[in-house]
Amino acid sequence: MLSLLRLATIRLVKTITVGISGASGAIYAQRLLMQLEDSAEVRQINVVISGPGRRVISDELDVSATADAEQIVAEMIGRPSTKTIVFHPGDIGAAIASGSYPVDAMVIIPCSSSTLGVLASGSSRNLLHRAADVCLKEGRRLVIVPRETPLTTIHLENMLKLRQAGAMIVPAMPAFYHRPANIVEMVDHFIYRVMDHLGLAHSQETVWQGDVSPVSKI
Repeated sequence: MLSLLRLATIRLVKTITVGISGASGAIYAQRLLMQLEDSAEVRQINVVISGPGRRVISDELDVSATADAEQIVAEMIGRPSTKTIVFHPGDIGAAIASGSYPVDAMVIIPCSSSTLGVLASGSSRNLLHRAADVCLKEGRRLVIVPRETPLTTIHLENMLKLRQAGAMIVPAMPAFYHRPANIVEMVDHFIYRVMDHLGLAHSQETVWQGDVSPVSKI
């Protein structure tokens, strides 16, 4: 019989799938991968990058678009990953394409409006789409981080469909109440919120405490 400590450990270690599509905002994916790599709570990171996602990563992070996917991830996090399995977006037979493969949560960060539309229609065209569709049908956590503005009626309707299907819609809207000193601090605070929705612990406080002083009488 497994000890209670061993059972607690099994519950804690998680497998997270990260999908990176072709929307602007590759830094969000980069900073999330760094956090997941350092998290003691995460055992395995499944990564799938779409073709347009490669292009955006190249343009915004100065990572070679012609490098193999494992090298792209290594350049994004600044070192070879010890946890990451990178899947080709065309590999529909990959493990994460099946609901029988255990994944605790998935995030698409950033999520393009095109990917949003595909997911809302249920017409998967690549592994990124299929992995997300699997999370929906299996009732697993799916966090979608759209990065588009302004939003058309079509975008809004697609987000509504996905929310009703069980996905969490977390637009890339950084907060400012923590007074970020630079872009990285601003992005990281948003990443901690994404981790909240993935059910992952982190070292940073993301809860707004408010004014705790007594309310003066008028």
